[in-house]
Amino acid sequence: MSLRLDAPGATTGVRRFGPATRWVHRTTALLMGVCVVTAACLYIPQFAELVGRRELVVRIHEWAGLALPVPVLAGLASRLFRADLGFLNRFGPHDRVWLRAALRRDKQRSSRPAGKFNAGQKIYAAWIAGATLVMLGTGLIMWFTHLTPLQWRTSATFVHDWLALTVGIVLAGHIGMALGDPEARRGMRTGLVSREWAEREHRLWRP
Repeated sequence: MSLRLDAPGATTGVRRFGPATRWVHRTTALLMGVCVVTAACLYIPQFAELVGRRELVVRIHEWAGLALPVPVLAGLASRLFRADLGFLNRFGPHDRVWLRAALRRDKQRSSRPAGKFNAGQKIYAAWIAGATLVMLGTGLIMWFTHLTPLQWRTSATFVHDWLALTVGIVLAGHIGMALGDPEARRGMRTGLVSREWAEREHRLWRP
């Protein structure tokens, strides 16, 4: 279905994301940002000195982390959001072609076939979902210290801290990719993308 893009001089476009998907993305990004910022304030001495009030920062970090799965769970009420999750969770032969081209650093669009989401986006989504669950589990072990033995808490702290660092690096890469693709950002912001972009970047997608 063709729509008009809400921008000056816009051309006909296609609907990429519904309101639920955009709401889930924004809310999750906000909560993840709070977790990252508060974690930096807890572990980087210079930030800790600037902010102070460590106990408050800890509580904000804990509650933001606990709330991370909530937007996705709420989004499941939307049929369109569930459809997007289905696309993200479905790998096909074209995704293997995309990954091989990425490993060869072949940037030709013809070498990187993609449906609504490319293979890199699918892997990122799966990884960040798994990392969030691990962070939530280890965070709960660290939070409720009286419910678990010391060895569990020590192991949970080790996993939580190092995975947090990895998440920060991966998120930086995700943000960098988004900054390099204004059309993709517009799709997440307004729900609409140009038909030319969709055919160029996601030529197997049939909106």
